[in-house]
Amino acid sequence: MNNYVFLADGFEEIEALATVDVMRRAGMEVTTVSINPTAEVTGAHGVKVVADTTIDKINATDADWLILPGGMPGATNLRQCRPLCDALLKHNEKEGHIAAICASPTIVLATLGLLQNREATCYPGMQNHDCGVNWSDAMVVTDGHIVTGRGPAAACDFALAIVAHTCDPETADEVAEGMLLE
Repeated sequence: MNNYVFLADGFEEIEALATVDVMRRAGMEVTTVSINPTAEVTGAHGVKVVADTTIDKINATDADWLILPGGMPGATNLRQCRPLCDALLKHNEKEGHIAAICASPTIVLATLGLLQNREATCYPGMQNHDCGVNWSDAMVVTDGHIVTGRGPAAACDFALAIVAHTCDPETADEVAEGMLLE
């Protein structure tokens, strides 16, 4: 199955790249996807990244995970991408795996209604209290098929939660140990 990490100008570099790195260490296939017309994407801190592909060249219906890093204005740019929002809504309908960290849980997932009546976390102060979300202060929250993370410091734990959910907790532990995280 394909696992897509979506990149928009202004994305939080550590959240995107740590997630890709940890998932690949676990043996998971990961494709970075630019929502721009080209594969080049500039992070919130000026780091330029060349994504594996662009959103117009993927079929998100074959995905296992749709993953959204945060960052500003990255999360806002993700929310304004109609093809991505449509893919997230369709993926959620079939309870496909979705993960978002930092500003993306509130700016993207909550505003699309994907977190209604769920527990989630996001960057402190970004909580949208009008979307029916049970906001947590935890670094990472898994509620059913959705994983959310608090921010840059949670990037590795966020990615390990995705690995544990997909592979198994033992694989996540092995990756963490190899990275000296445990």
